[in-house]
Amino acid sequence: MDMFLQRIEELRRQLNEHNHNYYVLNQPTISDQEFDHMMRELQDLERDYPQYADPLSPTQRVGSDINKAFVQVRHERPMMSLANSYSIEEVQDFLRRAKEGLGGEPCEIVGEMKYDGTSISVTYENGRLVRAVTRGDGVQGDDVTANVITIRSVPLQLPEGLDFPIRFEVRGEILLPWKSFEAINKERAFNEEPLFANPRNAAAGTLKLQNSAEVARRGLDAYFYFLLGDNLPFATHGESLDALKRWGFKTGEHTILQSIDDVEGFIAHWDAARRNLPVATDGLVFKINSLRQQLNLGATAKSPRWAIAYKFAPERECTRLQFVSFEVGRTGVITPVANLDPVLLSGTVVKRASLHNQDIIRSLDIHDGDMVYVEKGGEIIPKIVGVDVKQRLPQSQPVTFVSVCPACGTTLQRVEGEAAWVCPNKWTCPPQITGRIEHFVARHAMNIDGIGEEVAIALHDHGLVNDVADLYSLTEEQLVALDRFQQRSAQRILRGIADSRQVPFARVIFALSIPFVGETTAKVLARNVHDIDTLMAMPAEQLASIPEIGPKIAQSIVDYFAAESNRRIVERLRQAGLQMSLSEEELASRGDALAGKKIVISGVFQHHSREEYKAMIEQNGGKNVSSISKATNYVLAGDNMGPAKLEKAQKLGVPIINEDEFLALLS
Repeated sequence: MDMFLQRIEELRRQLNEHNHNYYVLNQPTISDQEFDHMMRELQDLERDYPQYADPLSPTQRVGSDINKAFVQVRHERPMMSLANSYSIEEVQDFLRRAKEGLGGEPCEIVGEMKYDGTSISVTYENGRLVRAVTRGDGVQGDDVTANVITIRSVPLQLPEGLDFPIRFEVRGEILLPWKSFEAINKERAFNEEPLFANPRNAAAGTLKLQNSAEVARRGLDAYFYFLLGDNLPFATHGESLDALKRWGFKTGEHTILQSIDDVEGFIAHWDAARRNLPVATDGLVFKINSLRQQLNLGATAKSPRWAIAYKFAPERECTRLQFVSFEVGRTGVITPVANLDPVLLSGTVVKRASLHNQDIIRSLDIHDGDMVYVEKGGEIIPKIVGVDVKQRLPQSQPVTFVSVCPACGTTLQRVEGEAAWVCPNKWTCPPQITGRIEHFVARHAMNIDGIGEEVAIALHDHGLVNDVADLYSLTEEQLVALDRFQQRSAQRILRGIADSRQVPFARVIFALSIPFVGETTAKVLARNVHDIDTLMAMPAEQLASIPEIGPKIAQSIVDYFAAESNRRIVERLRQAGLQMSLSEEELASRGDALAGKKIVISGVFQHHSREEYKAMIEQNGGKNVSSISKATNYVLAGDNMGPAKLEKAQKLGVPIINEDEFLALLS
C-alpha cells in the first residue's frame, strides 16, 4: 500500500475514534490542539493526493457552502408516529391492550427518553453511511446526507471487526443541544432575526438548510433509538440498542421494566432527572421489548401497537426575584430583566428572564423580592408567567421603571405609540456604541469574525473604536496590545475587515444600524435606490412610496441621515472602500418583470436552486412569501410540491407555474 494512503487511512481511523470519544462518550483522550494538528495533517495529505479522496473523511465534517436542493427519497419501511399518553392510567391501558393482543402472554417493557428534535433515518452498507433521510410524511422524506455528515456524533465509518450487518437502517432524533440553541438565539436576536421558539424548531430548520457549512457551524447532535434490517440477530429491542451503542452510535439510557409500578417509578425519576440533560426532551417512550411480540401486535394505520409515548407537562418553577436590571440596546431601547435565584428548567440553569417593557411589569404587578413563576412551556425561552402573592414580603414595593439611562444618566423618552422607553443619547452612550459595533460586524452584516461583545467593549474602552468607521483604521499592534489578545486573533479580525470591503451594498445598509431597517428592508432599499448618495438625499415622502417602506421606516431613514455624525461615518466608510452602490453585475441582473408580485416557492428544482430563484424574484421586483393566500400571485412549483400547498393554491385559484414558465416571465 502507498505510504501516503496508509497514513491517510490511519489518520481517518484515529480521528473517527477521537470524534466518538469526545461527542458520544464525552471522554476525550487527547487535547483539542492535538486533534487540530492531526486534522490539519489529514487535510494537507488529502489536498496533495486527491486520488485518495473520500466523502466520508473526517475532514468533510465542516460541510460545504455550495447550496444544494434536497431530493425526496421513499422510505424502505414507513416511519410511523407514536400514539401519545399523558397519565399513568393511559400507559396502563396501553399495556393492558398489548397483553390482550398477545393472548395474555407476559411481556417486558423498555423505557426510553423521548428526545424533542426531528426524526431521521440513516442507512449503512458495509459499515459506511450511505444515506440520511428525514421523516417527511412517513412514506418519503428529504435526502439530507450532506448535512448529517457534519454532525460529529453520527458515525461515518464503523470500526472494523464488529458484528454489524452488511446493510441496516438506524433511526433516531437530530437535536440542537441547549448550549447551541442559546448561542444561536443570542446571535439571531443581535441580528434582529426572529428567534427560534425551541430547540426542536431550530434543529428541524437547521437540518433543512441548503448550506452544509452553516449546518456544521450550528452544532447539531444525534441520538439513535431504533435498528431495522433483514434477519437481525436480536430477540429483543434492548439487545438491538446495546448493539447500536457497541457499534459507536449515541443512544439514550434505556431500562427494562417488568410491571406498571416500574413504569410509574421510571416516569417519576425522569420527570426530575431530565432537567439535567444537555438536550431537550418532552416525554418518555415505552416499547414492548420482544421483537417477536412487536411483530405479532403489528400496527394501526398511523402508529405501532407495541409502543406509546408519555408526554411531560410543561415545566414551571417558582423562584425568588433578586432584582430587576435595566439594559440598554444598540438602538437605545431600555429592556427590564428579572435577575433570579438560579432555577433548573429543561436542562439549563435559568438566572435571568426578560420582562420586556414597562407595561409587562405593571400587568404582572411584580414587587421587589417576589416569588415568581418561571416557565419553559414547550421548551421555549424562559419567561415569567406570574407571581405567588401569598409569599410576598411585608412592605415590599412595586418594581418601578427607571427614568434615566442606567449607562449614561440621560433622561429617557417614551416612544410614541409603543411601550418602549429609549435613551436619546445615541452618540456617547457606551452600550449603544458597542451595540452598533457588534451589529456592524455580525454575520448577516459585514461578517467580520472575531469581534464579539467583549472585544467590542474592549475596543471602545481603549479608545480604539468610537464608531464603526474606526474599525478600518485598526492595526495588528493595537489589537495585540489588548488584554489576553493573541496575534492569530488580531490577524483574523484584520482579514475579516479587509474582506468586508467586498460585502454587497444591501448588507452595508443593514450594517449601519438605521432604526427599523432590518435585513429584508435593506435589500428592498438597495434594489430600489441603487446607491448611498441617492438614499441620503431622498425625502420621506419619496422613500414611503417604495413598496414595503412605510412612513415610519421612511422617517427613520431621513432622521438617521439628517445627523451630521452619521453622514461623516458613511463618508469615512466610503473612503475605506466599502460598497456604497449596487455592482454592475447586480444592476445588469435587475428588472421589474415581477414588480409587486408575491410568489411562493415549493418543491425541488432542476435548473436553479431555491435560493437562486428567491434571488431572481427579488432582483426582478417580486417578493418571496412563505404561505399561500388570496394575495399570492404565483406559486413557483418544482418536483414533489407539497400536497398541502398544492391543494390550497388550487382552492384559492392561485396560478401554479413551473421553472420554464417562470424563466419565461423574466425574459
